[in-house]
Amino acid sequence: MRAAVFEKVGVPLAIRDLPDPVPGPGEVLLRIERCGICGTDLHYTDGSGATYEPGFIPGHESGAEVVAVGKGVDFLKVGDQVVPHPVSGCGACAECLGGSPFWCRQLRFNMGGFGQYKVSAARACIPLPAGLSLADAAIVEPLTCGLHGVSLAGLRPGAKVLVIGAGPIGLAAVFWARRLGAGRIVVAARSTRSAERAMVMGADTFLEMDEEFPVRLEEALGEAPELILECAGAPGMVARSVDLVRPRGTVMVLGMCFHAETLVPATAALKEVTVKFAVGTLLSEFRVVADTLAAGHLEPLAMVTDTISLAELPETFEALRSPGHQCKVLVDPWR
Repeated sequence: MRAAVFEKVGVPLAIRDLPDPVPGPGEVLLRIERCGICGTDLHYTDGSGATYEPGFIPGHESGAEVVAVGKGVDFLKVGDQVVPHPVSGCGACAECLGGSPFWCRQLRFNMGGFGQYKVSAARACIPLPAGLSLADAAIVEPLTCGLHGVSLAGLRPGAKVLVIGAGPIGLAAVFWARRLGAGRIVVAARSTRSAERAMVMGADTFLEMDEEFPVRLEEALGEAPELILECAGAPGMVARSVDLVRPRGTVMVLGMCFHAETLVPATAALKEVTVKFAVGTLLSEFRVVADTLAAGHLEPLAMVTDTISLAELPETFEALRSPGHQCKVLVDPWR
């Protein structure tokens, strides 16, 4: 098979010919139809923090077909179409049995989507409902991150919401905030590149984060936001969110920032602000997202701005490290 392999920091992904993997007990072999490029893939290859091991094949936002099953797998069969969860656990602990493999003590990352085939733990595969294509299934994972964050935030029906960041996670957060009953939703970003996409997802207003932003935010909402979904993952945004949220409001951090953050605790304490962080989606949330897309709620497809081949991946991957017009780029490993 052909796959994109991480070799070391500072070197683009390498396209390699590798032996086809073989599923072991409890595993399935998946033929990858599409795989999205995630911001965490960029972070884990730039040397700024945790880094993939040399020889690692990234990619965890995929739609795939089962082409072989290992011993002991009786709930999936060849031909089944699935979305693999990014992690797998032991399958027997309380967290795994409750559908939260991210918190299993035997956590394993279930990646490898930047290849034509990958092996996955069978228990980490969520069967797709009829009517959802494998290409569209590649956005299930980022959409699930948005659902997980909005759910953890405890969104109150009618709440006035600010979403900071208009990348895939921010857009997913807008989509679910609207569907779960938010009142007015303002999306804010450093540029207006994704303004139209944000409105398609359900935002009422899009604002550029300039010097007049706090004033224009309160004008758009009528008051300070009750809930802020911080999806930019940029240094300083958690503290900025604490400043902007109303007293006794909630800041939900979905953005993955690998740099130190400076926060004055008294600022949050004097407003009794709740600051929460989201990571580790649930298997049940994947099913909700897949069912929602299959039912015809396809607004999130607007975040897909390009589909590329494996050969194009190294150059595109490096280009995504800098601001540009792309939102969600999918890889077709068979193109």
